[in-house]
Amino acid sequence: MSDKLVELVVTDGVGVLTINNPPANALTPAVRAEFKPIIEELKTNKAIRALVVASALPKSFVAGADIKDFPQQMEEGPRLNAETFKEYFQVLEDVPYPVIAAINGFALGGGTELALACDIRIADEKAKLGLPEAGLGLIPGLGGTQRLPRVIGVAKAKELLFTGKMITAEEALGIGLVNQVVPEGTVLEEATKMAKRFAKGAGVAIAYDKALVNKGMELPLKEALKLEMDYVEKVFKTADIREGVDAFLNKRKPEFKNK
Repeated sequence: MSDKLVELVVTDGVGVLTINNPPANALTPAVRAEFKPIIEELKTNKAIRALVVASALPKSFVAGADIKDFPQQMEEGPRLNAETFKEYFQVLEDVPYPVIAAINGFALGGGTELALACDIRIADEKAKLGLPEAGLGLIPGLGGTQRLPRVIGVAKAKELLFTGKMITAEEALGIGLVNQVVPEGTVLEEATKMAKRFAKGAGVAIAYDKALVNKGMELPLKEALKLEMDYVEKVFKTADIREGVDAFLNKRKPEFKNK
């Protein structure tokens, strides 16, 4: 790992975005500054077919804001830091490829909010998640109040928000906050394996699936179903569908070109 606070490495279609801001990966202004060019690359690098968001620290995924910065933010206002990270997280939600959070250790506050902006969350068995802001007289400001109920349901989201309690990886799995729990020390490996599978898949179809789920959640069902059919018509014009059908008929593995 380099001395960068945030680093992106792309290999064979899989990007690994690593945060390395000891001791707990707080989302400080310095991290915000290093995130900016990487976010631009995530939006424009056509070689990326799947992304893993990970931590370089053994006991912390992301711990959210640094409370030591709060006195200054109470004077200056929190909007700059919060709005910028919120925009960054929105990019992760919007990019046309799967984004997987590899959650190890503590994912608190902004850490859980970062994970919620990802499409899939894989957690180390020792991971702890939560939105503890209420205990400090705060509220989540990076999308937690909106994404959490969409992922786990309104009632359970309110319980976690109101109590600010930390939950284990197994508890998170039980309420649908994470997709999978893996043995300690293997989360990055497992997330990367999944990302490699996605990267070899039909990129256009996966991008359309992601867009339809994200957009459809905000629409009435009838409108969402119409949108789905619009995308079906588009996907039938792609090279990937021709490759997929030909591979099936000729009993071979498809080689999708993301076109």
